[in-house]
Amino acid sequence: MLLLREMKQTDIEDYVRWFTTETKWGSTDAPWEPFTGTVQEERENWTNYYEQMQKRSANTLCCRFEIEVDGVHVGWISTYRDMEWFTAPESGLAIGISIAQDGYRGKGYGRLALCKAIDYYRAKGLTCLYTQTWSGNEAMIALANKLGFKEIARKKEHREVAGKRYDALTFVLCL
Repeated sequence: MLLLREMKQTDIEDYVRWFTTETKWGSTDAPWEPFTGTVQEERENWTNYYEQMQKRSANTLCCRFEIEVDGVHVGWISTYRDMEWFTAPESGLAIGISIAQDGYRGKGYGRLALCKAIDYYRAKGLTCLYTQTWSGNEAMIALANKLGFKEIARKKEHREVAGKRYDALTFVLCL
């Protein structure tokens, strides 16, 4: 069973591992952003983040969900407004997903998690969700299309991965 939930203190060690030693997920997520933190730095950063999340109001729109499958923390969904080269209107929000736990990618959990998040934001009254990826992330492009996202912006050769140039893509889903 797939569950979207808030961050638990025990998730911190998963993040430390995902950002220091089990980094394969980053090869499609944002491979132009290298993992440079040490175990200690990542533990401090994620502990601080967890403590900040504990202080937010219960009435605040949830900006991040942890993805849990049958009791295993496998990744997260995050939202943001700053999309670097594309600005979303105030009525919208950008959404991203990462399945970081080895053995859980390519099994449909990302689709299920995004569907649940889309339902949450629709119920909260958002009118549009955006997502961004790069033209080399074929799995995310296929998922966005399957869920009804439409490509609305493309920045040619904006990303460089392993010496090759890729387009940056922005998609929208009108709720």
